[in-house]
Amino acid sequence: MSNLSPENTPENTPDAPENNAIENVVIIGSGPAGFTAAIYAARANLKPMIFEGYQDGGLPGGQLMTTTEVENFPGFPEGITGPELMDRMKAQAVRWGSELYMEDVVAVDLSQRPFAVRSSDCGNRSYDRTIKTHSIIIATGATAKRLGLPSEHIYWSRGISACAICDGATPIFKGEELVVVGAGDSAAEEAVYLTKYGSHVHMLVRRGEMRASKAMQDRVLSNPKVTVHWHTEPVDVVGENNRMTGVQVKNTQTNVETIIPAKGLFYAVGHKPNTGLFQGQLALDEVGYIVTQHDSVATSVAGVFACGDVQDHEYRQAITAAGTGCMAALLAERWLSAEKLIQEFHQVPEVEKAPMVGSTTLTDRPPEISTDRPQSTPEERYNPASTHHQGGYALRKLFHDSDRLIMVKYSSPSCGPCHTLKTILSKVVEEFDGKMHYIEIDIEDDPDIAKNAGVTGTPTIQFFKHKEMVTELKGVKPKSQYRQLIESNL
Repeated sequence: MSNLSPENTPENTPDAPENNAIENVVIIGSGPAGFTAAIYAARANLKPMIFEGYQDGGLPGGQLMTTTEVENFPGFPEGITGPELMDRMKAQAVRWGSELYMEDVVAVDLSQRPFAVRSSDCGNRSYDRTIKTHSIIIATGATAKRLGLPSEHIYWSRGISACAICDGATPIFKGEELVVVGAGDSAAEEAVYLTKYGSHVHMLVRRGEMRASKAMQDRVLSNPKVTVHWHTEPVDVVGENNRMTGVQVKNTQTNVETIIPAKGLFYAVGHKPNTGLFQGQLALDEVGYIVTQHDSVATSVAGVFACGDVQDHEYRQAITAAGTGCMAALLAERWLSAEKLIQEFHQVPEVEKAPMVGSTTLTDRPPEISTDRPQSTPEERYNPASTHHQGGYALRKLFHDSDRLIMVKYSSPSCGPCHTLKTILSKVVEEFDGKMHYIEIDIEDDPDIAKNAGVTGTPTIQFFKHKEMVTELKGVKPKSQYRQLIESNL
């Protein structure tokens, strides 16, 4: 198989054949556990194949794609954003020869050897594939839990969210009172983060104390824009015209119910492990986490290893996930060698032309803009013949003047899913250069446009033709779905 860059997926190779070779190791999932496992396996000349996940187990990059500042990962004294950290890990894995596929694994058969792993481009049967592999590293992570409130289905994405980092900047929350449910580090982080946008944040803690670290508790309790409601849990959401207006809460000591006026409710109540693929095939604990051997990441099936949050219900930190990813790769290599199954792929990594800064090199960085001359205006930057545009001015002009299909992406700078979608859409748009318009709207720079467009979360994609909206997509969808929508409306 040809090596794939982080920006490409197998559907860029239309004739991708069924792989008849037997892989050394397949890594299911990404994040700090999966990417670290890939780095170590690739450096051991195993040429690991990584299925990053897509929708079933969350976005490629894992939960750090929905985290703003990561301040406790060693080596970054000034902190680093979750998406940037994942970009660096991903680039390092690719540099050493890992093969990355932005696909979901939809079935695994551990009853046969070699193991069988079936993946899908999220339902696009043309690209389904079955891979044979001697060993498997599971790094599927965990998914944010929902509370199951009676009105949750009505107000989901209309006020209720499980990702403050993704949705906090949307116009419906600006200057409004907001509520966060949870007592751990994630809840504390989200409460403080939301003070950038909301007028005040109410944090609901079911008990009389938080589980968050002392540092995060101090941030919450010292912030004048955050009020902690102890011994309080949500009962339901109230609202009008499908838009929430408040959270109905109950005091767990007195059972008295009240309503907190609020336009947003954000869940930070823990996660459940993504282990559905392995039920009945691997030993799981009562909660669903993969059971690993003492002081090891080996599972109940020889040749299968589990790392990261899918097997860690105690620490659940980026650094511990990375550590177990390292352990999984080392143990996989030892097991393959002991079973005399290993096939080495020797290669020399590409040499960088300049030190890496984020996901670009120093030589690739744009030149510094002089402050001695006036910056170009949106009017000066606008070119109606171009395919790619940015900002509200271009949207207003093209909406009224162009007869091409217009695809508008609404995103926010801190949104991890938006970051992932940017990579996906850049490849799709290239295929239709000169036939459509693609406009990127930063909802923090153009909040009025996002508000008028009814954007309630990011990323949101809207398609327009002849001054009418054709369709709207929320979240990240398969590349093939965007392509099909464009083709059908050209």
